[in-house]
Amino acid sequence: MSKDRPGDAELLAVMLGPTGNLRAPTIRRGRTLIVGFNEGIYDKLVAGR
Repeated sequence: MSKDRPGDAELLAVMLGPTGNLRAPTIRRGRTLIVGFNEGIYDKLVAGR
């Protein structure tokens, strides 16, 4: 995403759920914001696998 950055509207469309709130779970790790669940990413970030 650092090379081909999406616009704010495009980011909001994938980050917000049907109620208008951020999708769960949401984690901020340094400068990285992870919204939604992906087992592979959570394994790397949380469990260090």
